[in-house]
Amino acid sequence: MRERPGVGLGLALLSALTFATSGTFARPLITGEWSAEAVVLARVGIAALVLAVPALLALRGRWPVLRRNGVTIVVFGLLGVALAQACFFNAVRYLPVGVALLLEYLGIVLVVGWMWLVHGQRPRLLTVAGSVTALCGLLFVLDLTGAGRLDPVGVLWGLGAGVGLAGYYVIAGRVDPALPSVVMASVGMAVGALVLLLLGLVGLLPLRAGAADVTFAGHQMSWLVPIAGLSLVAAVVAYLTGVAGARLLGARLSSFVGLTEVMFAVLIAWLVLGELPTTIQLFGGALIIAGVALVRLDELRAAPEVDAATPPEPALATDR
Repeated sequence: MRERPGVGLGLALLSALTFATSGTFARPLITGEWSAEAVVLARVGIAALVLAVPALLALRGRWPVLRRNGVTIVVFGLLGVALAQACFFNAVRYLPVGVALLLEYLGIVLVVGWMWLVHGQRPRLLTVAGSVTALCGLLFVLDLTGAGRLDPVGVLWGLGAGVGLAGYYVIAGRVDPALPSVVMASVGMAVGALVLLLLGLVGLLPLRAGAADVTFAGHQMSWLVPIAGLSLVAAVVAYLTGVAGARLLGARLSSFVGLTEVMFAVLIAWLVLGELPTTIQLFGGALIIAGVALVRLDELRAAPEVDAATPPEPALATDR
């Protein structure tokens, strides 16, 4: 199964790329008539419906697997879907998008800490070096020199998004292998959408939406265009590939590969909005890649140690 890490890396990168489009798609809606919570509800609700049929097909004859993982899926929907997205889009209301992203990705440090404190996986030197390198690169990519004073309300929303992001990677990386990724993504998003809808119906969350045209990529167009992009690209593809990639790479490595979302977001802003990345941002992108490479190298070096410490299984009797 030597190809699995490579496949996992490709899936994680594709997930980061598609997740990076969410801000571009959501911005014209949030600055218009839509509340952040309504944008998230539309995004994950439509995506859950799109994935419902393939999820049902994948579950044929395997319903006990769904029941066995019910609690895990609910927690995934609460943390990795509802909390992470609602907090991030609310943080964007008070902070520059770059600062909100930085606060959200502090959740990656929480992943390393969680794996250490709860599972006893103490980070080795290369992982620590990769963590520091990647987070330094994040600072350069976001270019925060002119951010000014931060709104404490926005900071709290951003930190909440970080907790949700950490939960996303930890849960996706340790889910039951028998549970199909499409089921995890579909049911998880359905749980997140249901929670947001219930909170909105009781008045705890503002759910505002409008049918007016929006300005996207410099053009006036229907609100359906960014909603479709958010649902199909930034949700269906992003969550499917993200869950599958986290299964193959593990929570810690997949969370660091997810850092490339920031680089992709910069490139998408360049292509769609005409915002050319600066030299310092490109330098930060190189640091992020270097940090991910260090963590990946550490994982590869640790694999032989784990295999050597694991006693071989008894050999089966054969005719040879």
